[in-house]
Amino acid sequence: MTFEVSLPARGSHVAVEFATSLPADPGVRLVPAAAGDGLELPITAMSTPGTLEALEHLGATGKAGEITRLLDGSSLTIAFGLGHSDEIDDEAVRRAAGCAARSLAGLDGIDRATITTELGVRPIVEGLMLGSYAYSGLKSPEGEEAAGSARVRVTVVCPDTERARAEFERAVVVAESVLLVRDLVNTPANFLYPESYARVMEEVASQCGLEVEVYDEAYLAEHGFGGIVSVGKGSARPPRLVHLVWNGAASERPAVALVGKGITFDTGGISLKPPAQMEEMISDMGGSAAQLGAIAAAARLGLPVRIEAWLPLAENMPSGSASHPGDVIVHYGGLSSEVLNTDAEGRLVLADAIARASEDNPDYLIETATLTGAQMVALGARTAGVMGSDEFRDRIAELGREVGEDAWAMPLLEEQDEQLTSPVADLRNVHNARTGGMLYAGLYLSRFVSQGTQWVHIDVAGPAFNTTGVYGYTPKRATGAPTRTIVQALIELSAEQAAS
Repeated sequence: MTFEVSLPARGSHVAVEFATSLPADPGVRLVPAAAGDGLELPITAMSTPGTLEALEHLGATGKAGEITRLLDGSSLTIAFGLGHSDEIDDEAVRRAAGCAARSLAGLDGIDRATITTELGVRPIVEGLMLGSYAYSGLKSPEGEEAAGSARVRVTVVCPDTERARAEFERAVVVAESVLLVRDLVNTPANFLYPESYARVMEEVASQCGLEVEVYDEAYLAEHGFGGIVSVGKGSARPPRLVHLVWNGAASERPAVALVGKGITFDTGGISLKPPAQMEEMISDMGGSAAQLGAIAAAARLGLPVRIEAWLPLAENMPSGSASHPGDVIVHYGGLSSEVLNTDAEGRLVLADAIARASEDNPDYLIETATLTGAQMVALGARTAGVMGSDEFRDRIAELGREVGEDAWAMPLLEEQDEQLTSPVADLRNVHNARTGGMLYAGLYLSRFVSQGTQWVHIDVAGPAFNTTGVYGYTPKRATGAPTRTIVQALIELSAEQAAS
């Protein structure tokens, strides 16, 4: 099953297919190469006599990301560099496969390629699918053709086992979810706003077998969702709260709750952002997109666990009806908050959603958001900051590193407790200090999590949107992070619940 959502077209030029033997006509041969004592070719079914010597003659070294094309008559071989042979792991293979996929774009007359999976089914498939992505948006057909949008069918040759087929199918599902997330994050805000975004979620839910409810601005105001209402009231496009359910277990109590920030565009509100690069704020709904992709993957994989996602959607705009700095709002559940900075709006909508999700007493709560610039100051553009319950926080950070979405566990600081206090409310949304901004946001959110719930907050302000060049299987703009981390967490948590 593939997603057919009403968005500008997805620009993926590779389609993968499962096989257990080499096809008679393999098309382009994709061959891994490594660096060691000179060029090394890992033993695969794609290697042919003389390939090593020919690649050496062309100057191939096997360094990570290197692509070398070898034409022998009408047969084309593409060698893709893994890096040093002593350092090859799943992530090195995934990145190299992404480079190989990207090298197929725009090759005249090429519509078939073949790769084998001695280095791992999952990293090969994920690398191919994720590395072949390029968002074309609303380019004209001529523009898409110039960008090299012709599709190449890649045969992925796997062992003839049920395990290999299952691993292939799981990798496809997870990669398709990441592609969906990338599409959503890349979509301009005049196409993706709370109402239209909620419709996309309904469409995805219908395809995946998810239950879905969409709550409009009247419902939110009536039922006390003060954070979402406050952030959304400055926009002509009113906010929404979307509730998605995958009931893969008999229990009506959610074992896992998912929450993600869905600010479809963030001007900062009255606390207006500087204009430079403000166009990148289409990415401020990346957390909600990742959670949509994760619960969709869980449903398609049939995970035996109950999952509920609460996704708050709003536009943060300045207008005569927008919230002011100094306003006091009341969140769902009753806690009040003094809004010192309207550009710290993500935590306001998340607080409502976390409080509502916690009302059902889930065992685990996973929340993610493009929340703070302080995340990038602390950890750079590619490493997420993970806060929350100590044991669960450490586990999620480790899972992120295992799947190739770098993450690092961060503390919630006791000394910031006093900074949360306000003279006119229970909390204030910023601490008016340059230090520990990412950690303060996590501490703020912690106040809305029910006791006994293991929870994490994943700040992906940098990792969700790549503002530099393409690398490995990561394109420019939307990356899809941390979708794969969350899906892997759901896979492991569901297996533990099924075993208990």
